[in-house]
Amino acid sequence: MGQSSKILLDHGSGGRLSHSLVNDKMLPVFQNPVLACLNDGAEILIGNERLAFTTDSYVVDPIFFPGGNIGDLAINGTVNDLAVCGAIPLYLSVGMIIEEGFPVADLDAILYQMGVAARKAGILVVTGDTKVVPRGAADKIFINTSGIGKIPEGIEISGHNAKPGDQVILSGTLADHGIAILTQREGMVFDSPVISDTAALNHLVRQMLEMSSGIHVLRDPTRGGLGTTLNEIAAQSHVGIRIVENRIPVKPEVAALCELLGFDPLYIANEGKLVAMVNPDHADNVLSIMQKDELGKDACIIGEVVSGHEGQVFMQTRIGGTRIVDMLTGEQLPRIC
Repeated sequence: MGQSSKILLDHGSGGRLSHSLVNDKMLPVFQNPVLACLNDGAEILIGNERLAFTTDSYVVDPIFFPGGNIGDLAINGTVNDLAVCGAIPLYLSVGMIIEEGFPVADLDAILYQMGVAARKAGILVVTGDTKVVPRGAADKIFINTSGIGKIPEGIEISGHNAKPGDQVILSGTLADHGIAILTQREGMVFDSPVISDTAALNHLVRQMLEMSSGIHVLRDPTRGGLGTTLNEIAAQSHVGIRIVENRIPVKPEVAALCELLGFDPLYIANEGKLVAMVNPDHADNVLSIMQKDELGKDACIIGEVVSGHEGQVFMQTRIGGTRIVDMLTGEQLPRIC
């Protein structure tokens, strides 16, 4: 049998094969109007309440890394998926699959950080489940989290809402999380270690939405990175997106490692960043409020939404040329979240 008959690591990258798996295999089976929106969380209506509902699983390797561990990563990631739906995160579930022989001290450390992250985000862990599997049937610990949040009246955030003229705002530097995981995994030691950006963005998002009614799209560029996220938005909204390479912030040490290892920061996972498509009349005010927050201090406008080039993302390069930014193909860094 050929490769197409088997699931590959590439199917979990968040890139082209991941989208194919969802669109070709899962959507035909579970097709319904809620799922078809394919946002980071589903919007559901219960009575008069608009709720956002999301789920994610975390298999990061290593489970402890500079700036966090698999526990706070799971809390923050699910909070962020709710926040970029415009929702106020309320409740979480936590499910754990633990390998037999896993150190109790490590579990205590993970649970402690989960508690810290949940309190910081202002969300309650209200239910959960634990399974233990024989040694070798899992790799240390896997965590699934699901979250529910309330979408306030008047908030209309969706990957389908980008409009020509919208300014593309990025909340901070790219690739910090992915490179932190890689250097820890490979035992690479530096004078100034790269720290994961894992953080809950819901408080930042709330400030942005209170400032402006002109925010059309919010996304957190995790698996597949910013490049893949922008392609998703361009396809959903039937627009083009133009970004400018010189405006995209990358920490010098991260840029140096990416160049050394042959990685493109556009495709590396982030766990504490967001991208927003904002009405041009509102963009400066939104940017200003973001830059006053610690999680948005490096925020900047990196491009704009255009009416041509439907479904495409293209970048003005440093040397003045134009480069197509396609969706991630292949898996740069497996088990990054």
